[in-house]
Amino acid sequence: MSGMASDRSNSSQEEYIPHYLQKEDPFASKLSREADIIAGFYLTIIGILSTLGNGYVIFMSSKRKKKLRPAEIMTVNLAVCDLGISVVGKPFSIISFFSHRWMFGWIGCRWYGWAGFFFGCGSLITMTAVSLDRYLKICHLSYGTWLKRHHAFICLAIIWAYATFWATVPFAGVGSYAPEPFGTSCTLDWWLAQASVAGQAFVLSILFFCLLFPTAVIVFSYVKIILKVKSSTKEVAHYDTRIQNSHILEMKLTKVAMLICAGFLIAWIPYAVVSVWSAFGRPDSVPIQFSVIPTLLAKSAAMYNPIIYQVIDCKFACCRSGGLKAKSSLKKSRTYTLSAHRDSAAMNETQLE
Repeated sequence: MSGMASDRSNSSQEEYIPHYLQKEDPFASKLSREADIIAGFYLTIIGILSTLGNGYVIFMSSKRKKKLRPAEIMTVNLAVCDLGISVVGKPFSIISFFSHRWMFGWIGCRWYGWAGFFFGCGSLITMTAVSLDRYLKICHLSYGTWLKRHHAFICLAIIWAYATFWATVPFAGVGSYAPEPFGTSCTLDWWLAQASVAGQAFVLSILFFCLLFPTAVIVFSYVKIILKVKSSTKEVAHYDTRIQNSHILEMKLTKVAMLICAGFLIAWIPYAVVSVWSAFGRPDSVPIQFSVIPTLLAKSAAMYNPIIYQVIDCKFACCRSGGLKAKSSLKKSRTYTLSAHRDSAAMNETQLE
C-alpha cells in the first residue's frame, strides 16, 4: 500500500505543470486592466513615500554618523534595505502593472525576484540582530559595557553575506525565480515543491532559515524584554538621573525596534501563508485575485519604518523638551527666590542703619 501511495505521489509530481508553463505567455496579466491600474497607482504612492522616508532617515543619520550608537547603525541598515526595495524593485512592478503585463522578460524576472528576496531577507535578519541586541542590552546589562561600533559593522557584514547566500542559492540550480500567478510580478518559485522532493527541500529550507527561525528569535527576544521591563521598572526609579535617562533612551530604541518588527511581520506573514499554501497545498488552489493582495501588502512594508522613526522621535523629543522646560522653570524659581532673599536682607540692613 505504501508503495502504491509513493507511486501516486511521484506520478502527481511528474504530471504537475506550474502555472508559468501552462500557457505560452506567462507574463500576461491575469487581472483586469482596471485592477492593474489601481495596483500601479498604489505601488507608485508606496514607492514615493518609502523612497522619501527612508532617504530622509539615511540623510539625517549621515549627518551624525560618528555619534550613532550600535543599535542606531542597525536601524540605518534597515532603512538601506527598504530604500533598496523601493529604488531597485518597485519601478519594475509599477511599469508592468500599468502596462498590463510583465515587461522585462525572464532575465528581468529573475533580477526582480533576486532583488526583492535579497533586500527582504536583509531586512528580516537586520531586525533579528536588532532584537537580539535589545534583549542582551535590557536583560543582560554587562553586555552593553563591551559592545562597540565595530561589533555592529561586523554584524552588518554577516547580515549582507547571509542575505546574499540565500538570494543567490536559486541560481545554483537548487531553486528558481518565477512569475507570480497574476503575471505582473516575480518571486521565488514556490511551485517547485509541487514538482519534486528536491523542490520541497529547497522551499522548506528557505522558509526555516529566512522566515521561521528569524521570527522565532524576534518573538523570544521581545517576550523576554517585556517580562524584564515589568520586573525592573521599580528598581530603575531608585537610580540616579543619569542612569534613568540612559534607561529611557534604551527603552525608546526598544520601542522603535518592536514596532518595526511588528509592522514587517504583519505585512509579510499573509504573503508567507499564501506562498506556503501554493507550495504544499493542492496545485493552483490559490485564487489569482486572492494572491495579489498579500503581495501588495508585503510591498508596503518599506513605507512603515520611517513613519515609526518619526512618531517615536517626536514623542521622545516632546518628553525631553517638557523635562527641559520643567528644569528651566525650577532653575528660574530658585534664582528668583535667592534674589528676593538677598533684596530683603539688604532692606533690613538699610533699616538697621
